[in-house]
Amino acid sequence: MAERIFGAPRHLALIGPQACPVEAWPVPFDVGPVLAWRGRRVVMLASGDPFWFGAGGSITQHLAAGEWRAIPALSTFALAASRLGWPIEQVACLGLHAAALGRLRPHLAPGARAILLVRDGAAVLALAERLTAWGFGASALTVMEALGGPRERIRTRSAAALDLADIVHPVAVAVAAAGDGSVLPCASGIADSWFAHDGQITKRPVRALTLSALAPRPGERLWDIGGGSGSIAIEWLLSHPATQALAFERDPVRADRIVANAAALGVDRLAVVPGAAPDALAGHALPDAVFVGGGLTAGLIEWLLAHLPAGTRLVANAVTLETESLLAGLHRDKGGSLLRIDLAEAAPLGGRRGWQPARPLVQWSGAL
Repeated sequence: MAERIFGAPRHLALIGPQACPVEAWPVPFDVGPVLAWRGRRVVMLASGDPFWFGAGGSITQHLAAGEWRAIPALSTFALAASRLGWPIEQVACLGLHAAALGRLRPHLAPGARAILLVRDGAAVLALAERLTAWGFGASALTVMEALGGPRERIRTRSAAALDLADIVHPVAVAVAAAGDGSVLPCASGIADSWFAHDGQITKRPVRALTLSALAPRPGERLWDIGGGSGSIAIEWLLSHPATQALAFERDPVRADRIVANAAALGVDRLAVVPGAAPDALAGHALPDAVFVGGGLTAGLIEWLLAHLPAGTRLVANAVTLETESLLAGLHRDKGGSLLRIDLAEAAPLGGRRGWQPARPLVQWSGAL
Protein backbone atom coordinates (compact mmCIF):
# COMPACT_ATOMS: atom_id res chain seq x y z
CA MET A 1 0.00 0.00 0.00
CA ALA A 2 1.22 3.50 -0.87
CA GLU A 3 2.35 5.75 1.93
CA ARG A 4 1.66 8.92 -0.06
CA ILE A 5 0.12 9.90 -3.40
CA PHE A 6 1.24 12.88 -5.47
CA GLY A 7 -0.62 14.36 -8.43
CA ALA A 8 -2.31 17.35 -9.98
CA PRO A 9 -5.50 18.46 -8.20
CA ARG A 10 -7.65 17.17 -11.08
CA HIS A 11 -6.03 13.72 -10.85
CA LEU A 12 -6.40 13.57 -7.08
CA ALA A 13 -10.07 14.48 -7.43
CA LEU A 14 -10.62 11.56 -9.78
CA ILE A 15 -9.32 8.91 -7.36
CA GLY A 16 -11.46 10.07 -4.44
CA PRO A 17 -10.68 9.48 -0.73
CA GLN A 18 -7.62 7.36 0.02
CA ALA A 19 -6.26 5.58 3.09
CA CYS A 20 -2.94 7.44 2.80
CA PRO A 21 -2.26 11.20 2.55
CA VAL A 22 -2.42 12.84 -0.88
CA GLU A 23 -0.43 15.87 -1.97
CA ALA A 24 -0.85 18.17 -4.97
CA TRP A 25 2.12 19.08 -7.11
CA PRO A 26 3.70 22.40 -6.16
CA VAL A 27 3.41 25.31 -8.58
CA PRO A 28 5.77 25.74 -10.32
CA PHE A 29 6.26 22.01 -10.78
CA ASP A 30 9.00 20.48 -8.65
CA VAL A 31 9.87 16.82 -7.98
CA GLY A 32 11.54 17.72 -4.68
CA PRO A 33 8.58 16.65 -2.51
CA VAL A 34 8.59 13.20 -4.12
CA LEU A 35 12.35 12.77 -3.75
CA ALA A 36 11.98 13.61 -0.07
CA TRP A 37 10.10 10.28 0.22
CA ARG A 38 12.79 8.31 -1.57
CA GLY A 39 13.00 4.72 -0.33
CA ARG A 40 9.31 4.56 0.65
CA ARG A 41 6.19 3.51 -1.25
CA VAL A 42 4.99 6.56 -3.17
CA VAL A 43 2.54 6.89 -6.07
CA MET A 44 2.79 9.66 -8.70
CA LEU A 45 -0.22 10.40 -10.89
CA ALA A 46 0.51 11.89 -14.31
CA SER A 47 -1.26 12.22 -17.63
CA GLY A 48 -0.96 9.45 -20.22
CA ASP A 49 2.58 8.47 -21.09
CA PRO A 50 4.77 10.08 -18.40
CA PHE A 51 7.86 9.87 -20.62
CA TRP A 52 6.51 11.93 -23.51
CA PHE A 53 6.62 15.54 -22.31
CA GLY A 54 5.51 14.23 -18.92
CA ALA A 55 6.80 14.02 -15.37
CA GLY A 56 8.49 10.66 -15.83
CA GLY A 57 11.84 11.90 -17.04
CA SER A 58 11.89 14.65 -14.44
CA ILE A 59 11.83 12.16 -11.57
CA THR A 60 13.68 9.11 -12.92
CA GLN A 61 16.83 11.09 -13.72
CA HIS A 62 17.30 11.31 -9.94
CA LEU A 63 16.63 7.62 -9.25
CA ALA A 64 18.51 4.38 -9.80
CA ALA A 65 17.19 1.44 -11.81
CA GLY A 66 14.79 -0.62 -9.75
CA GLU A 67 13.62 2.31 -7.61
CA TRP A 68 10.62 3.05 -9.76
CA ARG A 69 7.97 1.44 -11.93
CA ALA A 70 5.94 3.25 -14.60
CA ILE A 71 2.50 2.19 -15.81
CA PRO A 72 1.87 4.30 -18.95
CA ALA A 73 -1.50 4.91 -20.54
CA LEU A 74 -2.39 6.39 -23.91
CA SER A 75 -0.62 9.69 -24.51
CA THR A 76 -2.51 12.81 -25.53
CA PHE A 77 -0.63 12.65 -28.84
CA ALA A 78 -1.97 9.15 -29.53
CA LEU A 79 -5.51 10.16 -28.59
CA ALA A 80 -5.35 13.30 -30.74
CA ALA A 81 -3.96 11.47 -33.77
CA SER A 82 -6.65 8.80 -33.43
CA ARG A 83 -9.40 11.43 -33.40
CA LEU A 84 -7.98 13.17 -36.48
CA GLY A 85 -6.80 10.13 -38.44
CA TRP A 86 -3.28 11.54 -38.68
CA PRO A 87 -0.27 9.18 -39.05
CA ILE A 88 1.61 10.26 -35.95
CA GLU A 89 5.05 9.53 -37.44
CA GLN A 90 4.37 12.37 -39.89
CA VAL A 91 3.33 14.87 -37.20
CA ALA A 92 5.48 17.17 -35.05
CA CYS A 93 4.58 16.49 -31.41
CA LEU A 94 5.57 19.29 -29.02
CA GLY A 95 5.02 19.82 -25.32
CA LEU A 96 4.56 23.56 -24.79
CA HIS A 97 3.08 23.62 -21.28
CA ALA A 98 6.00 25.66 -19.97
CA ALA A 99 7.86 26.31 -23.22
CA ALA A 100 7.71 29.17 -25.70
CA LEU A 101 5.15 28.93 -28.51
CA GLY A 102 7.97 29.98 -30.83
CA ARG A 103 9.28 26.42 -30.74
CA LEU A 104 6.62 25.64 -33.33
CA ARG A 105 8.17 28.10 -35.83
CA PRO A 106 10.72 25.76 -37.49
CA HIS A 107 7.96 23.21 -38.18
CA LEU A 108 5.65 25.57 -40.08
CA ALA A 109 5.15 25.01 -43.78
CA PRO A 110 1.99 24.65 -45.89
CA GLY A 111 0.67 21.12 -45.37
CA ALA A 112 2.71 20.48 -42.22
CA ARG A 113 0.93 19.08 -39.16
CA ALA A 114 1.65 19.41 -35.46
CA ILE A 115 0.03 18.39 -32.18
CA LEU A 116 0.79 20.70 -29.28
CA LEU A 117 0.22 20.26 -25.56
CA VAL A 118 -0.47 23.73 -24.15
CA ARG A 119 -1.15 25.18 -20.73
CA ASP A 120 -4.69 26.55 -21.03
CA GLY A 121 -7.21 28.43 -23.16
CA ALA A 122 -5.18 31.62 -23.06
CA ALA A 123 -2.26 29.75 -24.60
CA VAL A 124 -4.52 28.53 -27.43
CA LEU A 125 -5.58 32.09 -28.21
CA ALA A 126 -1.96 33.25 -28.07
CA LEU A 127 -1.03 30.46 -30.49
CA ALA A 128 -3.71 31.58 -32.94
CA GLU A 129 -2.44 35.17 -32.77
CA ARG A 130 1.14 34.04 -33.29
CA LEU A 131 0.25 31.89 -36.31
CA THR A 132 -1.64 34.78 -37.87
CA ALA A 133 1.30 37.14 -37.30
CA TRP A 134 3.62 34.62 -38.96
CA GLY A 135 1.41 34.51 -42.06
CA PHE A 136 -0.25 31.18 -41.23
CA GLY A 137 -3.66 32.52 -40.21
CA ALA A 138 -5.33 30.12 -42.65
CA SER A 139 -4.13 27.16 -40.59
CA ALA A 140 -6.84 24.89 -39.17
CA LEU A 141 -6.64 24.63 -35.38
CA THR A 142 -8.41 21.70 -33.79
CA VAL A 143 -8.87 22.43 -30.09
CA MET A 144 -9.19 19.20 -28.09
CA GLU A 145 -10.19 19.36 -24.43
CA ALA A 146 -10.03 16.51 -21.91
CA LEU A 147 -9.33 13.83 -24.51
CA GLY A 148 -10.39 10.37 -23.40
CA GLY A 149 -12.55 11.64 -20.55
CA PRO A 150 -16.27 12.22 -20.02
CA ARG A 151 -16.03 15.92 -20.89
CA GLU A 152 -14.02 15.48 -24.10
CA ARG A 153 -14.75 18.24 -26.61
CA ILE A 154 -13.25 18.86 -30.06
CA ARG A 155 -13.71 22.03 -32.12
CA THR A 156 -11.98 23.31 -35.26
CA ARG A 157 -11.45 26.91 -36.35
CA SER A 158 -8.95 28.77 -38.51
CA ALA A 159 -6.19 30.51 -36.57
CA ALA A 160 -7.28 33.90 -37.90
CA ALA A 161 -10.91 33.34 -36.84
CA LEU A 162 -10.41 31.53 -33.53
CA ASP A 163 -12.96 33.02 -31.12
CA LEU A 164 -13.36 30.36 -28.43
CA ALA A 165 -13.58 31.94 -25.00
CA ASP A 166 -14.49 28.82 -23.00
CA ILE A 167 -11.51 26.51 -23.54
CA VAL A 168 -10.93 24.36 -20.46
CA HIS A 169 -7.71 22.67 -19.30
CA PRO A 170 -6.39 20.05 -20.11
CA VAL A 171 -6.14 21.03 -23.75
CA ALA A 172 -4.19 20.06 -26.84
CA VAL A 173 -4.19 21.76 -30.23
CA ALA A 174 -3.70 20.14 -33.63
CA VAL A 175 -2.31 22.48 -36.29
CA ALA A 176 -2.82 21.83 -39.99
CA ALA A 177 -0.57 24.57 -41.35
CA ALA A 178 -1.73 26.72 -44.25
CA GLY A 179 -0.95 30.22 -45.44
CA ASP A 180 1.73 32.21 -47.21
CA GLY A 181 4.06 32.80 -44.29
CA SER A 182 7.82 32.40 -44.70
CA VAL A 183 9.08 28.84 -44.33
CA LEU A 184 12.33 28.31 -42.49
CA PRO A 185 14.73 26.38 -44.77
CA CYS A 186 16.21 23.09 -43.56
CA ALA A 187 19.68 23.67 -45.05
CA SER A 188 22.44 25.62 -43.32
CA GLY A 189 22.94 29.19 -44.46
CA ILE A 190 19.42 30.62 -44.21
CA ALA A 191 18.86 34.16 -45.50
CA ASP A 192 20.29 37.02 -43.43
CA SER A 193 16.79 38.52 -43.28
CA TRP A 194 15.78 35.90 -40.71
CA PHE A 195 18.04 37.64 -38.19
CA ALA A 196 17.81 41.11 -36.67
CA HIS A 197 21.32 42.55 -36.71
CA ASP A 198 23.36 45.76 -36.83
CA GLY A 199 25.67 44.53 -39.57
CA GLN A 200 27.57 42.25 -37.18
CA ILE A 201 26.50 38.96 -38.73
CA THR A 202 28.23 36.06 -40.45
CA LYS A 203 26.71 36.43 -43.90
CA ARG A 204 24.75 33.59 -45.45
CA PRO A 205 27.37 32.02 -47.81
CA VAL A 206 30.13 32.19 -45.18
CA ARG A 207 27.71 30.92 -42.51
CA ALA A 208 26.92 27.87 -44.62
CA LEU A 209 30.64 27.10 -45.02
CA THR A 210 31.25 27.73 -41.33
CA LEU A 211 28.47 25.40 -40.18
CA SER A 212 29.72 22.74 -42.58
CA ALA A 213 33.16 23.02 -40.95
CA LEU A 214 31.67 23.00 -37.43
CA ALA A 215 29.80 19.80 -38.34
CA PRO A 216 27.11 19.79 -35.60
CA ARG A 217 26.10 16.38 -34.28
CA PRO A 218 23.21 15.34 -32.01
CA GLY A 219 23.87 16.12 -28.36
CA GLU A 220 26.91 18.32 -28.97
CA ARG A 221 27.51 21.74 -27.40
CA LEU A 222 28.84 24.80 -29.25
CA TRP A 223 30.57 27.87 -27.90
CA ASP A 224 29.89 30.82 -30.22
CA ILE A 225 32.46 33.42 -29.12
CA GLY A 226 31.56 36.95 -30.15
CA GLY A 227 27.97 36.01 -30.96
CA GLY A 228 27.01 39.19 -32.87
CA SER A 229 23.50 38.37 -34.09
CA GLY A 230 23.68 34.77 -32.87
CA SER A 231 23.28 33.39 -36.39
CA ILE A 232 25.90 30.63 -36.05
CA ALA A 233 24.65 29.39 -32.67
CA ILE A 234 21.03 29.56 -33.80
CA GLU A 235 21.64 27.53 -36.95
CA TRP A 236 23.68 25.06 -34.89
CA LEU A 237 20.61 24.56 -32.68
CA LEU A 238 18.28 24.32 -35.66
CA SER A 239 20.34 21.41 -37.02
CA HIS A 240 19.04 18.99 -34.35
CA PRO A 241 16.79 19.26 -31.27
CA ALA A 242 19.44 17.67 -29.02
CA THR A 243 22.19 20.19 -29.77
CA GLN A 244 23.18 22.83 -27.22
CA ALA A 245 24.89 26.20 -27.56
CA LEU A 246 26.27 29.12 -25.58
CA ALA A 247 26.79 32.50 -27.24
CA PHE A 248 29.30 34.84 -25.60
CA GLU A 249 28.75 38.52 -26.41
CA ARG A 250 30.33 41.56 -24.75
CA ASP A 251 27.86 44.14 -26.13
CA PRO A 252 24.64 44.06 -24.03
CA VAL A 253 22.48 45.34 -26.91
CA ARG A 254 23.72 42.57 -29.16
CA ALA A 255 23.31 40.02 -26.37
CA ASP A 256 19.63 40.99 -26.05
CA ARG A 257 19.27 40.79 -29.82
CA ILE A 258 20.67 37.26 -29.82
CA VAL A 259 18.05 36.24 -27.24
CA ALA A 260 15.29 37.75 -29.39
CA ASN A 261 16.57 36.11 -32.59
CA ALA A 262 16.76 32.72 -30.91
CA ALA A 263 13.21 33.03 -29.56
CA ALA A 264 11.87 34.13 -32.96
CA LEU A 265 13.35 31.06 -34.66
CA GLY A 266 12.18 28.57 -32.05
CA VAL A 267 15.50 27.83 -30.30
CA ASP A 268 15.06 29.69 -27.02
CA ARG A 269 17.29 27.04 -25.43
CA LEU A 270 20.28 29.12 -26.61
CA ALA A 271 22.15 30.37 -23.54
CA VAL A 272 23.59 33.87 -23.94
CA VAL A 273 26.52 34.80 -21.70
CA PRO A 274 27.35 38.51 -21.42
CA GLY A 275 31.01 39.43 -21.26
CA ALA A 276 34.22 39.38 -23.26
CA ALA A 277 36.35 36.35 -24.01
CA PRO A 278 38.39 34.79 -22.60
CA ASP A 279 37.29 36.03 -19.15
CA ALA A 280 33.62 35.16 -19.76
CA LEU A 281 34.43 31.58 -20.80
CA ALA A 282 35.48 30.20 -17.45
CA GLY A 283 33.09 28.07 -15.43
CA HIS A 284 30.81 26.95 -18.24
CA ALA A 285 30.15 23.42 -19.47
CA LEU A 286 32.90 22.56 -21.94
CA PRO A 287 32.09 22.52 -25.65
CA ASP A 288 32.49 19.94 -28.37
CA ALA A 289 33.02 22.71 -30.92
CA VAL A 290 33.96 26.39 -30.79
CA PHE A 291 33.38 29.16 -33.31
CA VAL A 292 35.24 32.47 -33.23
CA GLY A 293 33.82 34.93 -35.72
CA GLY A 294 35.39 38.09 -34.36
CA GLY A 295 37.71 39.27 -31.63
CA LEU A 296 40.30 36.58 -32.30
CA THR A 297 43.50 37.27 -30.35
CA ALA A 298 46.62 35.36 -29.41
CA GLY A 299 45.43 35.47 -25.79
CA LEU A 300 42.12 33.83 -26.71
CA ILE A 301 43.87 31.07 -28.64
CA GLU A 302 46.21 30.44 -25.70
CA TRP A 303 43.23 30.22 -23.32
CA LEU A 304 41.40 27.75 -25.54
CA LEU A 305 44.48 25.57 -25.92
CA ALA A 306 45.07 25.60 -22.17
CA HIS A 307 41.50 24.95 -20.98
CA LEU A 308 39.68 22.87 -23.60
CA PRO A 309 40.07 19.10 -24.00
CA ALA A 310 42.23 17.80 -26.79
CA GLY A 311 40.09 17.08 -29.84
CA THR A 312 37.68 20.00 -29.36
CA ARG A 313 36.80 21.29 -32.82
CA LEU A 314 37.57 24.95 -33.56
CA VAL A 315 36.50 27.07 -36.52
CA ALA A 316 37.72 30.65 -36.71
CA ASN A 317 37.16 33.28 -39.39
CA ALA A 318 39.52 36.20 -40.05
CA VAL A 319 39.25 39.30 -42.24
CA THR A 320 42.32 41.25 -41.08
CA LEU A 321 45.98 40.55 -41.80
CA GLU A 322 46.65 40.31 -38.06
CA THR A 323 44.05 37.63 -37.43
CA GLU A 324 45.04 35.86 -40.66
CA SER A 325 48.53 35.48 -39.26
CA LEU A 326 47.10 33.88 -36.10
CA LEU A 327 45.22 31.35 -38.20
CA ALA A 328 48.32 30.67 -40.28
CA GLY A 329 50.11 29.88 -37.01
CA LEU A 330 47.34 27.48 -35.98
CA HIS A 331 47.58 25.76 -39.35
CA ARG A 332 51.35 25.41 -38.94
CA ASP A 333 51.14 24.11 -35.37
CA LYS A 334 47.89 22.10 -35.33
CA GLY A 335 47.27 21.16 -38.95
CA GLY A 336 43.63 21.25 -39.91
CA SER A 337 42.26 23.15 -42.90
CA LEU A 338 43.09 26.71 -43.92
CA LEU A 339 40.61 28.09 -46.45
CA ARG A 340 40.53 31.45 -48.23
CA ILE A 341 37.03 32.53 -49.22
CA ASP A 342 36.63 35.14 -51.99
CA LEU A 343 33.05 36.09 -52.82
CA ALA A 344 31.60 38.61 -55.24
CA GLU A 345 28.02 39.60 -55.93
CA ALA A 346 26.52 41.14 -59.05
CA ALA A 347 25.76 44.84 -58.56
CA PRO A 348 24.88 47.86 -60.77
CA LEU A 349 27.89 49.34 -62.60
CA GLY A 350 26.77 52.42 -64.45
CA GLY A 351 24.04 51.27 -66.78
CA ARG A 352 25.19 47.68 -66.58
CA ARG A 353 26.21 45.17 -63.94
CA GLY A 354 29.53 44.07 -62.54
CA TRP A 355 31.01 42.03 -59.74
CA GLN A 356 31.18 43.70 -56.34
CA PRO A 357 33.77 41.77 -54.32
CA ALA A 358 33.43 41.26 -50.58
CA ARG A 359 36.45 41.37 -48.29
CA PRO A 360 38.31 38.08 -48.58
CA LEU A 361 37.97 35.86 -45.53
CA VAL A 362 40.31 33.22 -44.19
CA GLN A 363 38.91 30.27 -42.22
CA TRP A 364 40.81 27.77 -40.13
CA SER A 365 39.12 24.60 -38.95
CA GLY A 366 40.66 21.80 -36.99
CA ALA A 367 41.02 20.10 -33.63
CA LEU A 368 42.76 21.64 -30.65
